[in-house]
Amino acid sequence: MDQKQTILSTTNLAIGYATKHGVHTIASNLNLSLDSGRLISLVGANGIGKSTLLRTLTGIQKPLEGTVLLGNKIISHYEALELAQNLSLVLTEKLPPSNLTVFELIALGRQPYTNWLGTLTEEDESKIHEAIALTQIGHLVDQKHYEISDGQLQIVLIARALAQDTPLIILDEPTTHLDLFHKVSVFKLLKKLSQETGKCILFSTHDIELAIQLSDEMIVMTEGQVALDQPCNLISQGVFDTLFNDASITFDGTKGTFIIK
Repeated sequence: MDQKQTILSTTNLAIGYATKHGVHTIASNLNLSLDSGRLISLVGANGIGKSTLLRTLTGIQKPLEGTVLLGNKIISHYEALELAQNLSLVLTEKLPPSNLTVFELIALGRQPYTNWLGTLTEEDESKIHEAIALTQIGHLVDQKHYEISDGQLQIVLIARALAQDTPLIILDEPTTHLDLFHKVSVFKLLKKLSQETGKCILFSTHDIELAIQLSDEMIVMTEGQVALDQPCNLISQGVFDTLFNDASITFDGTKGTFIIK
């Protein structure tokens, strides 16, 4: 694998939103650096601001202060088509009703590159088949997307993002509504893809213990602090001890698990 490249970085970033009482700042002075070939999870208690951070990093929401650089360019300076060639987003929203097969759904990842007719070139076909092979879902390609399980659909949506062939893939809660077996499958797949493709993959999750085991780095959001580091360093710094503002939930650093008293 080539040397690590910084794919996305923030400089003195402040995130938040306007309310009728003024501006509500969630976090400030964020200096984050997300590198190629890394699987990075984003964790924090409900309502802490994970979605606001993701929306700001992807250019959907403007920062209160500071900058978000994707590659060497401020994210708000990208045209929509150019942005779609540099950043793939996998959301948890339900798909709109359609008759698309799994193959056709994955092929939608090539939209930023196809002409206005949506005609697939040889390169498009190659990227689609590569995504199918990487995610090992060749047996599903002829099925309608509504005929497969939630766990399979999540992997199909990851394949669509792979077919889009961007240096950065961001996933919002990719393991929501999945059982433990499928959660682990998705986590392991994301880990494999970051290693094999060299892409930077950032995902938000509530499955903190799994994230600790499988992430290269983690962004941990707590009240007034956002930390980015390797899980082992975050454990030794006691970051997970302050994740939940509840004395009955403690973190056992030796086992990497939360203990409920």
